[in-house]
Amino acid sequence: MTSVLASLRIPAPVGRRTTQLFVGLVLYAASMALLVHSGLGNMPWDVLTQGIARHTGASFGTITLAISVLVLLCWIPLRQRPGVGTVANVLVIGLLVDPFLAALDQLPDPLPLAARIGLAVAGIVVNALATGLYVGAQLGPGPRDGLMTGLVARTGRPVALVRTSIEVTVVLVGWALGGTVGFATLAYALLVGPLVHVVLPRFTIRAQAPREDLVAAS
Repeated sequence: MTSVLASLRIPAPVGRRTTQLFVGLVLYAASMALLVHSGLGNMPWDVLTQGIARHTGASFGTITLAISVLVLLCWIPLRQRPGVGTVANVLVIGLLVDPFLAALDQLPDPLPLAARIGLAVAGIVVNALATGLYVGAQLGPGPRDGLMTGLVARTGRPVALVRTSIEVTVVLVGWALGGTVGFATLAYALLVGPLVHVVLPRFTIRAQAPREDLVAAS
């Protein structure tokens, strides 16, 4: 009995994981809005979102939500299973990015270049923090991350190759549609990975070891 209990892992409190997930997703939406409003380049998927939005007249948030749903549908043949965090990712980010953009629209227009650079830098840093929070909650990957891991599992190709191929494709299509590619796009590609590498371990909620009194009582 002792060995059985010793092998158990008590999950971290659901409340903490849920709170961390939603804080991360709210910050993720804010980081997207910061980069978009800077006008210096978007995250790869947001280049595509902006390009489609410019051709359809739909809001940035609406297109973000639509793309997320379409990407989730791609999970079906890849046999990926969404978690509660996956669904929350789609809804929270899709619904909040437009209000954040509207709030940033209250800033003076045009903004000085220094201020725009500040928005872009803040967007990259906040995005890394947000990624560490929502991924660290371990309640399910975002739609785009799940697409990547699903393709890696099905094709056997390296993660770096699959991720780069996806992001280069969406950037090129988005740029052809009029999405903004620039300094911030390149800076994001170069910096967000190392930043997430630093913050993710600090926010990853791991399973808790069994309580010693429970094991001893057996």
